[in-house]
Amino acid sequence: MSTQIIAGIIIFIIVVAAILYGVGYFMRKKNQEKLQQLEKRREDLFDLPVLEEVDDVKKMHLVGQSQNTFREWNQKWTDISTSSFAELESQIFEVESLNETFRFVKAKNAIGDAEATMNQMETEVEEVRAGLRELRESEERNSLEVQKALDVYEELKTELRENGEAYGPAYSELQKQLKNVEIEFTQFVTLNTSGDPVEAREVLEQAETHTYQLQDLMKRVPAIYEELSTDFPNQLKEIKEGYKKLLADDYVFPEENFMGDIERVEKRVETSKADLAKTEVQTVELANRDTAHAIDDLYNVMEREINARKYVRKNRSVIEEYIQHANKNNRQLLIEIDHTAQSYTLNHNELGKVRGFQQEIDELNRRKNEINPLMDANNIPYSEVQAFYKDGYKILDDVETQQVVIDTGLRELRQGESDAQAKVEQFEFRLRNLKRYVEKQRLPGLPGDYLEYFFMVTDRVEDLSKALNKIRVNMVEVNELVAACEADIKQLEVKTNDLVDAAALTEQMMQYANRYRHSHPEVKAAIDHSLALFQRDYKYQAALDEIGQALERVEPGAFKRIETFYFNNRDLV
Repeated sequence: MSTQIIAGIIIFIIVVAAILYGVGYFMRKKNQEKLQQLEKRREDLFDLPVLEEVDDVKKMHLVGQSQNTFREWNQKWTDISTSSFAELESQIFEVESLNETFRFVKAKNAIGDAEATMNQMETEVEEVRAGLRELRESEERNSLEVQKALDVYEELKTELRENGEAYGPAYSELQKQLKNVEIEFTQFVTLNTSGDPVEAREVLEQAETHTYQLQDLMKRVPAIYEELSTDFPNQLKEIKEGYKKLLADDYVFPEENFMGDIERVEKRVETSKADLAKTEVQTVELANRDTAHAIDDLYNVMEREINARKYVRKNRSVIEEYIQHANKNNRQLLIEIDHTAQSYTLNHNELGKVRGFQQEIDELNRRKNEINPLMDANNIPYSEVQAFYKDGYKILDDVETQQVVIDTGLRELRQGESDAQAKVEQFEFRLRNLKRYVEKQRLPGLPGDYLEYFFMVTDRVEDLSKALNKIRVNMVEVNELVAACEADIKQLEVKTNDLVDAAALTEQMMQYANRYRHSHPEVKAAIDHSLALFQRDYKYQAALDEIGQALERVEPGAFKRIETFYFNNRDLV
């Protein structure tokens, strides 16, 4: 083996040893740091004044549940201070030993165990301290809170003593509840002073709950009792007296047992008083709302009849006059229908409708004549009469509206006939003008379809004239004929203008095309054919199409140019 190899091996060993030393040093140092942290946490935990806190609570001379609770915390602290601390000391010592002997992995695991023990000890110690603190503070808190509750109790006691009449039948029960609260406070004081603040706290919470519940009751009872003792009785008394006065004043009520309704409300009030004596406040509040509504209903019954009498007295003569007025109008309308029916056909059941109106009017008059004696004898509620009047107004208003519609329709028949007569004259005048206009054009003849349409329109106008000359004019038929004649004559005017324009344009096109007659045989043929259609067959549009197409072939744009000139200068042509 060469010297170089040996030297290399030695150097490798040295390097490895150095690395191992470095790693070992690092791990030992890290474990030592954690160990120091554990030592610090242990010292801090050991220095906590737990023992002093235990002694402070012990001096309170607790009893009962509080004593039991203290014993549990004291025992837990004893276990921690002896067993747990000893176990922790052993674990720390083991870590130190393992770290000193370079057993770093085991040392690391041992540190984990020690930290877990430390964490548990810190948690348990805090629980013990919190429990001891709660025992100490419980008595202090009890003293503060009991004073608040006692102040409320004393206020309630004073209020009930000085203003007992405001609580009515609830007074005795409130006194009893107040006494029960006093007993609970006495029990609390006994427990608290004897050294059992925990159990005392439970009793105090009960006393507080009952005190504030009682406070709430005493706030609500006076208003409730005021309603039951004063408001409702006064209102019911007023209703009874008012009802008797109305009966004496000849009022009639549809309610069969109004006094019985009053008595039922009175019984409800008495029932609520009994419930109030048991301090069933919520039940009484709900019942009082219902009672208030029931009393309002009783007032409303009387007010309804009082207002109804005013309405009836104000409208009695008015409704009678309205019935007479409607009856008079209907009879006049029947006469008018009879008169109109002699000259016109009535298409909207006017007679049947008016006879129906008469039945409605007669029924209203019958009911009026039936009600009036009952009203005069004070045998019918005014509210019932009022309802009849209001229904009667609605019926009469509707009848009058429809009467006006029918009357207007009858008058419009005469006006419609007059307008139709004027239309006949207008239609005949327009037909004569069209005839003269066509004759003025000196055309070789007229197409058969044009003549047929012209005679159809003439016959339609004649039908309109005949419809107007009937003994009984049917204006529905007349109006339909007027509309048809108007549309037909407008169409005839269009056809006439188209006919004249086609004839005039054909003549101009042939005059212009003559320049190509000798140079273009096809133009000569078109002129001859167009002339035959024009003079022999009277087919002016076909003649125009024939010559126009031939002219366009030899001179594109000529047709449009001539046509535009014609329509722009029609009056000059």
